Amino acid sequence: MAEDSELEKTEPASQKRLDEARENGDVPRSRELATFAVLMAAGAGLWMSGPRLVGQLGKLLSNSLAFEREQAFDMSLLLTHLGSGIVDVLIAFAPIAAACMLAAIAAPMLIGGFVFSGKAFMPNFAKLNPLSGLMNLVSSHSAVELGKAVAKAVLVGVIAWVVVRGRLDEAMTLATEPLTTGSTHLGHMLLTTFILLIASLAVTAAIDAPYQLWHYANKLKMTREELRQEAKESEGNPEIKAKIRATQREMARRRMMAEIPTADVVVTNPTHYAVALKYTDGKMRAPKVVAKGADEVAAKIREIAGEHRVPLLEAPPLARALYRHTELGDEIPQALYTAVAEVLAYVFQLRAYGRNGGMRPQPPTELDVPKEMDPLNGPAQPDAAG
Repeated sequence: MAEDSELEKTEPASQKRLDEARENGDVPRSRELATFAVLMAAGAGLWMSGPRLVGQLGKLLSNSLAFEREQAFDMSLLLTHLGSGIVDVLIAFAPIAAACMLAAIAAPMLIGGFVFSGKAFMPNFAKLNPLSGLMNLVSSHSAVELGKAVAKAVLVGVIAWVVVRGRLDEAMTLATEPLTTGSTHLGHMLLTTFILLIASLAVTAAIDAPYQLWHYANKLKMTREELRQEAKESEGNPEIKAKIRATQREMARRRMMAEIPTADVVVTNPTHYAVALKYTDGKMRAPKVVAKGADEVAAKIREIAGEHRVPLLEAPPLARALYRHTELGDEIPQALYTAVAEVLAYVFQLRAYGRNGGMRPQPPTELDVPKEMDPLNGPAQPDAAG
């Protein structure tokens, strides 16, 4: 059962799969919405420019039927006259054609956005497989498309019958009207009927657009195993990443340990924390932390410092403050300047004692560490004891 659940496509598509589908030109599209938008644009264009268009077409018809005597006997002149008339007709219909073109471009972008993919033009021989074609014919998606086509035909047919039946008496009176008035009346009736029929397609478009979005999301669903595999490919194998992080930490630790022999002093807690400080007069603005650690790492720092005769100073408040408020390579905080200056002064006196002898300096005991810098004076810390 667990294996079956792993293979079921129950998870929403990841952003990576959505991006790949978009790169392949696979985006949600609604043919019903596009058809409705184009026909509605054509109907609205005819409604707004109908009288002007009829006038233009009337003039074009008169001009095309009237030609000079020379044109009747010269085929080239006649063809030129005919071509000029065709161009004028195309210009007359250009605004409506432009509106239809804009609607055809804008309608698909409403649910899928604009996308251009060269992969969509590449030949796909898998689509030529007759078995796949037969499977598509009996798929649930094909059944839904067939149902939509039947429902649309029934809907448009019923509305057309209702509209035509309601205007039947009005159509019968056209024979009694003058030619000009009757023609205008007939054109108005046809245009109104056309727009009403196109508006009926809004119902199918309103149903089809959400369905296409749902079908697209359902088609790209993923199994849990696919999600895990994708995460491994995009983010890397967690086990490998853990090994890399462990290796990086070990390398950083080795570099840190290599810096301890160059330190001037190691401040300890005395056993829980250890922080190694280094200061070069004229080259550093303030002392820097070259090594720090707690527990086992602190013990290793003390061990290496002892091997290389780096002075150790027990100063628990200062060690805790340095460990909490600094990182490797950082200069010490300004609030700790005074305390660290006392420590370094003791170290320099200790070096002078080692070279020249005399009275051995006493380590500082009361260092000026601000209370807010010591973690023990703040909220309880689980690792501050020691």
